[in-house]
Amino acid sequence: MDSNIYLPNLMIVEKITQEAPGVKTLRLKFKDEEFGQKFEFKAGQFAEYSAFGEGECTFCIASSPTRKGYVECTFREAGRVTSALAKLEEGDTMGFRGPYGNTFPIDEWKGKNLLFIAGGIALPPMRCVIWNTLDTRENFGDISIVYGAKSPADLVYKHELKEWGERPDVKLAVTVDPGGETPDWKGEVGFVPAVVEKMNPSPENTIAIVCGPPIMIKMTFPVLDKLGFKPENIYTTLENRMKCGVGKCGRCNVGEKYVCKDGPVFSRLELEALPAEY
Repeated sequence: MDSNIYLPNLMIVEKITQEAPGVKTLRLKFKDEEFGQKFEFKAGQFAEYSAFGEGECTFCIASSPTRKGYVECTFREAGRVTSALAKLEEGDTMGFRGPYGNTFPIDEWKGKNLLFIAGGIALPPMRCVIWNTLDTRENFGDISIVYGAKSPADLVYKHELKEWGERPDVKLAVTVDPGGETPDWKGEVGFVPAVVEKMNPSPENTIAIVCGPPIMIKMTFPVLDKLGFKPENIYTTLENRMKCGVGKCGRCNVGEKYVCKDGPVFSRLELEALPAEY
């Protein structure tokens, strides 16, 4: 069994949270409790989640390694496998392979300010790092979070956003796209890059972590350039091209890199060395 790299661990669905229309978070506990107690991962890594008889999908591990005893994944129902995962109920069994990939260099960020920039369903990979740093808050300087979605209904982790916004040691800006606001919306209205520019964060001793739709990332990088952030101090994570997770299928190959093995975490400096196709 140990030699079969495709053999998943069995997981029990312990809790299901409806985050937004078509978006759920599954809290998973290892069926083998002894293995679960030994299981470790780091912020930024991903896994393969399987619905038996339908296949598997690649998602980040959305929970923090500082929170022991379970792992969480958040996904949007979009195809055959995610539809099957969405039909699972608490107490059901599913598969889990991982962790895979590299990690955010959190240890190297100690003593630095952190700026998290996320859009839509791309907050889950950011959530892992955010909770990792908040659970070890004494190691970091200022922590700022900019998060946006199309409308208030599309925001994920609404209760956690409220918790972050109430913390005196976190600066939070939550925005919705122009036209997506509702009469009772009290947050920002505007696209994420514009809100980042409005916030005007200092690049001094600051790491920026960006995750979102490709167009959001494309529009945010020039804003960070304008603000004075250096490419080596900007990080992102690439996940939409991965399939097998172990560098066998070749689907995530970009130039000389395999996103599943060399990533999914890359600095912007590393991205600049990749072919434009990424």
